[in-house]
Amino acid sequence: MNVANVNDQYFDGHYKEIWKAIIPDLLTEREINFILSYFSLQQEDDVLDLMCGYGRHALALGRKGINVTAVDNLPAYIEEIKTTIAKEHLPIEAITGGVLDFIPPKKYKLAMCLGNSLNFFNAQQTFSLLSTIAQALTPGGHLLINSWSVAEIVFRNFQESGESTIDGKVFVNNSKILFHPTRMESESIITTDNGVTESKLAVDYIFSINELEQMLTAAGLEVKEMFSIPGKKHFTLGEPRLYLVAQKP
Repeated sequence: MNVANVNDQYFDGHYKEIWKAIIPDLLTEREINFILSYFSLQQEDDVLDLMCGYGRHALALGRKGINVTAVDNLPAYIEEIKTTIAKEHLPIEAITGGVLDFIPPKKYKLAMCLGNSLNFFNAQQTFSLLSTIAQALTPGGHLLINSWSVAEIVFRNFQESGESTIDGKVFVNNSKILFHPTRMESESIITTDNGVTESKLAVDYIFSINELEQMLTAAGLEVKEMFSIPGKKHFTLGEPRLYLVAQKP
């Protein structure tokens, strides 16, 4: 096999396929229904979607008439969102850039960090981002975090390797847990149907819920609720997903 030295955009273009397989449309629909009802969103409310990916939440909310600022560092994802915005005339501003350098242009009723995206950052970076989010929220505004890499999940459910085949491409993931700082390093390998292999190393920083709550508190936010199934089941040890709701006083 050939080993391709590819850029992140090309790799993530393929990896989007496995994301869509892992996160079915029904899950996104249930998350959107929770977001709309729990946070009482109305047309023209302002929502910030950080690390929005290919826009599964931003586009769904925009179609409800909600003003969304969607930010991601992958130009291919943002260009895809912009194409949909133009086609459907949606009230979404899609911005290409790293969220650590992002300066929010307005105040928001809700900010979202979904799809395990907050775990991309170390403790210092996470606190900086949470502080930026807190400053960008209106009084009483909320932050919704979705993670499957908090300590209470990872240490109960950790698997060193996994493999799946989607649309003729083989996806292999090899992971290990390291410390100082506590993190999970994963090598994702994609083998295409023509035998080309692409690989990418990813790091998920692992915080306990207590550590995450301490950072939220220091940033000026208060943890309100934690769900494993948003709006239906509160989080318990070992659940596969965490949805954490925090509020700005």
